[in-house]
Amino acid sequence: MTVPLDRHYLVELQVSAERVSQQRRIIAAHLRHWSLELHIRPVCRAVEELLTNVQRHVGDDNTCVLELRWSGRHLTVSVADSGAEMPRLLHEGGGLSRVMALSDSWGTCRTAEGKVVWFTRYAQEPQHIALVPLPPLPGVREFRRPPAVVTDFPAAAAAAPAGTDAPAPAQAPALV
Repeated sequence: MTVPLDRHYLVELQVSAERVSQQRRIIAAHLRHWSLELHIRPVCRAVEELLTNVQRHVGDDNTCVLELRWSGRHLTVSVADSGAEMPRLLHEGGGLSRVMALSDSWGTCRTAEGKVVWFTRYAQEPQHIALVPLPPLPGVREFRRPPAVVTDFPAAAAAAPAGTDAPAPAQAPALV
């Protein structure tokens, strides 16, 4: 599957606290544009963790490359830096443990210039359901019915004027 150009984001940056928060906002905007709103929080947290690790272990003066790629099924985020030391998964939590918890898969790879740390999330393209107009709901007029005619009194029904559904008023019995 070929990834369209609008589903790819690549930036080279020097990591600082300000740049980390700026990248969070940019990534959130890309995910919204790609209709992946459900992934904004976990992806941004994991990216923040990776960029903070670059700042902490490689240093502020080095640059890194952040790449975000969505294939329509998987969202892959990678951070490449020039640090020689490979990251380790610590038992205490934090760092890569947090990235592992927020992703479906993750890994590291040594490169000629340093290393790449990446993670993926299953992010299938949302299904857009075509809106079909529904028939209108019945209104009040459809529920109004004429009052029911009581037929227990045959004399009263026979005495009703023609053209009306209502029975004639009952007459008082005659006294003898």
